[in-house]
Amino acid sequence: MTPITEVEGRRLPLSNLEKVLYPATGFTKGELLHYYATTADALLAHLRDRPVSFLRFPDGPGGQRFFAKNVPPGTPAWVKTAEVPRSQGVTRQILVQDLASLMWSANLVTEFHTPQWRADAPARADRLVLDLDPGEPADVVQCCEVALWLRSRLAADGLDSYAKTSGSKGLHLLIPLAPVPSERASAYAKALAREAEADLPDLVVHRMTRSLRPGKVFVDHSQNSAAKTTATPYTLRARAEPTVSTPVTWDEVEACRRRGDAGDLVFLADDIAPRLQRYGDLLGPLNDPDRAGPLPQPYR
Repeated sequence: MTPITEVEGRRLPLSNLEKVLYPATGFTKGELLHYYATTADALLAHLRDRPVSFLRFPDGPGGQRFFAKNVPPGTPAWVKTAEVPRSQGVTRQILVQDLASLMWSANLVTEFHTPQWRADAPARADRLVLDLDPGEPADVVQCCEVALWLRSRLAADGLDSYAKTSGSKGLHLLIPLAPVPSERASAYAKALAREAEADLPDLVVHRMTRSLRPGKVFVDHSQNSAAKTTATPYTLRARAEPTVSTPVTWDEVEACRRRGDAGDLVFLADDIAPRLQRYGDLLGPLNDPDRAGPLPQPYR
């Protein structure tokens, strides 16, 4: 019998709580739901008003994974949705606005992915993202070096930047913006990536071509496209262990580069509550309009 719980006055069936999702650590679905419940305040701040794409892995990282943008069949009527323009027409996607919606979504066993714009202003970016993806044998240590270069370069343009782990192999840099068309954000991000490659030719590549990437860091600027999404801060990832896309301090980025130990920036679900207690939400400034900077105008 599926247990029913009540969250903010909503009755939710939560299924298969004892199911092991991450065999490497024995992490269960019940623990996944507990993780999302205990990090809800921080996570919801980055989900709110952004149409959510789900990367579902109901049988764990070793099972089938599928990306879902449309509203799933059986979605409760009280879960908010938004119209989202796409090239083939308008569709609807989920908005995770509250704890009840978060727990209903988490019961699907999912990573959360969100665009760089809000539902009330489609294709107007209020943040910039640079996804630093290392090609073996490079790892997150090399990503830290690139991140520090980009931080300095962004600061020269008057932009603050914040870092989080991808929860996989690399780092994400996030920059709060005064809203601009996604095309402008994309052009600026691509120009930055090309500039990084020109200044750090032995370390950076700005093109996705696989043959160029071994031993280098791919600065992926493409996620600034209005049609693309990025792993939301604090989402669990479908990896061998329950890793989390975790905000980090610049001191931690610098220390990882200095020590040369990629393990310094691996965080699991159990690490997040203590970090929130210690630091609060390190990415809170992304949601503060006073921290948002204008893109340079014009930018070549």
